[in-house]
Amino acid sequence: MTDDLAPLRTLVVDDEPLATERLQLLLARIGGVDLVGTASDGEAACRMAEVLEPDLLLLDIAMPGLDGIDVARAVRSHDGGPAVVFVTAFDQFAVAAFEVEAVDYLVKPVDPARLERALDRARAHLARRGTVSAVEVGAGDGHLQEFWASDLTGLVRIRSSDIDRVSAERDYMRLHVGQRSWLIHHSMAALEDGLDPALFVRLHRSAIVRRDFIHGFQRNASGRWIARLADGTEQPVGRLYADSVRAIAGR
Repeated sequence: MTDDLAPLRTLVVDDEPLATERLQLLLARIGGVDLVGTASDGEAACRMAEVLEPDLLLLDIAMPGLDGIDVARAVRSHDGGPAVVFVTAFDQFAVAAFEVEAVDYLVKPVDPARLERALDRARAHLARRGTVSAVEVGAGDGHLQEFWASDLTGLVRIRSSDIDRVSAERDYMRLHVGQRSWLIHHSMAALEDGLDPALFVRLHRSAIVRRDFIHGFQRNASGRWIARLADGTEQPVGRLYADSVRAIAGR
């Protein structure tokens, strides 16, 4: 921690007094944090966030009344609101945390080194606010060049050209890169419009595939096209997208 960094004005929200006390002790040891207050429920957290305007919320999820996800939604503003780091005893809320754009997700008991990394991510998030979004558009061709996705380690930058395929999962899109994948809150139609058509092709209402990731096509017993992909999997081609097969094959 360097002395010239302004302290993070932080509000701690947890309905367990011992958890709040432990976080206070950890923050005091790490330094670089100005603890502006603590709250023990979601309603109080929202009121205090409005008055105190903290840079960061260290926010529990499972609380009576408004839970942490509700609080994160409520404190958003037109210019972003405070950065949010969830601190919870449960790991099943990661997707919901991503939806509200949390910058990190810590599982209790909190490791001091992980907390320090979370504070660094919060500073980075606040520093780039207004210049980085969930997707980055290339200045030259107008196509999406990269994505910022969240996982339990923080934020991950994914280059569009590295994406093998995109699959739809309800209101989310899953970006597949090798053996890993990330969820982003985006529509399939917007991705189809934004990704470079020279690199990607839509094969199904729930699938976009990088062209050079397609090894071939075959017809199944009912006569429908199936794309054979480089990882050994198969992707059915929707009837509305059969022309894509002909275009790729030059037929």
